[in-house]
Amino acid sequence: MKKNIYALLLPLVVVSGLLFANCETKNETPKKPIQKTLSATERKAQLKKWEATPDGIKHNQWKASPQGKKVLASAAKIGAPTRTFTNMEAVVTSLSLPPGSALGFAVMARINGDDYIVRFETEKSQLKQLQSLKVNDKIILKSHGVSYAPKYSYPIITGDYVERDNKVIYKRAPRKGGC
Repeated sequence: MKKNIYALLLPLVVVSGLLFANCETKNETPKKPIQKTLSATERKAQLKKWEATPDGIKHNQWKASPQGKKVLASAAKIGAPTRTFTNMEAVVTSLSLPPGSALGFAVMARINGDDYIVRFETEKSQLKQLQSLKVNDKIILKSHGVSYAPKYSYPIITGDYVERDNKVIYKRAPRKGGC
């Protein structure tokens, strides 16, 4: 009887040993390709390559058009205050955006005689205060960024800080997870 039990256990131990020996552990972290930063010449080459595409050609035509020149000039006007994150006085001119806009919550505002789209990355708790803005409200605005797109006739300011009547009504929350 003992010989039969040993005869059955021995193949079982050998087979299970072979199975465990052939199993590979999948605990290795997948290797992600590390993106290297491009040098100035590589960036210029990539830009030239993109400018040859249909989108690049269309963008360059827009930049050369009167509308594109106007948008670029307006964006350049507030370049210094956005780089230094200083106060800009603005007047809310409209609570709605031009038709076809897809920027989330935003308002139109006039700064130094030029119109801008001021967009906000809001959380629900901050939205109520921003919705209290009315046309002709004077606000103090701070921003780190100005952008533009051929789709819009105005430069787009990303609002980081808004103050009305010496009360802060919006302050962009820092992004989670670093940058």
